[in-house]
Amino acid sequence: MTSKLNIKRNILLNPGPATTTYTVKLAQLVPDICPREKEFGSMMKELRADLVRIVHGDPDEYTSVLFCGSGTINIDVCLNSLLPEGKKILVVNNGAYSSRAVEVCQYYNLEHIDLKFPVDELPDLALVEQTLRANPDIALVHTTHNETGTGILNPIKEIGALAHKYGAVFTVDTTSTYAMRPIDIKEENIDFCMASAQKGLMAMTGLSFVIGKTDIIRKSADYPKRSYYCNLFLQYDFFEKTGEMHFTPPVQTIYSVRQALKEYFAEGEEAKWARHTRVFEAIHKGLEELGFKDIIKRELQAGLVVSVKYPDDPNWNFEKVHDYCYERGFTIYPGKVSGTDTFRLCALGAIDEEDIVNFFKVLREALLENNISVPVMYKER
Repeated sequence: MTSKLNIKRNILLNPGPATTTYTVKLAQLVPDICPREKEFGSMMKELRADLVRIVHGDPDEYTSVLFCGSGTINIDVCLNSLLPEGKKILVVNNGAYSSRAVEVCQYYNLEHIDLKFPVDELPDLALVEQTLRANPDIALVHTTHNETGTGILNPIKEIGALAHKYGAVFTVDTTSTYAMRPIDIKEENIDFCMASAQKGLMAMTGLSFVIGKTDIIRKSADYPKRSYYCNLFLQYDFFEKTGEMHFTPPVQTIYSVRQALKEYFAEGEEAKWARHTRVFEAIHKGLEELGFKDIIKRELQAGLVVSVKYPDDPNWNFEKVHDYCYERGFTIYPGKVSGTDTFRLCALGAIDEEDIVNFFKVLREALLENNISVPVMYKER
């Protein structure tokens, strides 16, 4: 069946969306259906329960709420919905996606503290606690689990413990770890985590979700309403009363997510994380063989994203290298870290070690084709 459809398999090494299986792609080919039908509502109810199950949440304590959109919608939803009147948000910020949370606060005029740390270092927990102690009006603490721009892994369990010590709700952007790195929502001191379908679940774009404590969502019904579409309680309440999303859901994406969830549980949490780890190790091995250097210390990396410095070769041209690889089925992604030009290689999606070995053969060819030295060159600094 897949050969008749002639779907080319691309290896996406960008930070999302991820490479999907043929079966997830084909799951979208279903009869048209009105999303208000009971059949569709039953499917979404099961899907919501499975999303909680992935982070080992107790269904009597945690729920999931679905939204149309990319992962950024979750940051918007949590920050604008979960802040009580007269209270403040603390953003523990050491990267682009925590900075995005700061921008959400700015756009809604939410009182907040942007506690900045270097993007290549872990947050200083002593300073986090000092800030919480000095600001008793902080009601919500937010950070990112894996900063996708750098690949750094933040100490969310410790930050969450501090948030709870000072009576704050803890929200974590787990878009780049959910369904990849094992997460136990209670053990990690998380009140709300979030992700989107196209990353760890290896499904299609268009569906995002927040997983968190039901009692806090209900309590937030009395908080200021700062958005109509992106309000967590309104969406949750509509689900509970009708079994449906408040507004039209991405129907075909939801079918792909249902299939992706089946494949997630069939592979298993530990086996899936072992596969992503194999890919991550293969990326590092290939980079080392070609002489590339990465930005973040290895011991601080989340095991999913490697941010690689551009070499100092005068013939280096990212676009040419990208295009050579892209024409052969491999996608790489540019970035900038503290003014340093980089590209990222990510261990996401339905790929394995063999795909990475094949990629580095193509990357080596791309370097030689463009007269870039192998191993690549860096000036002494």
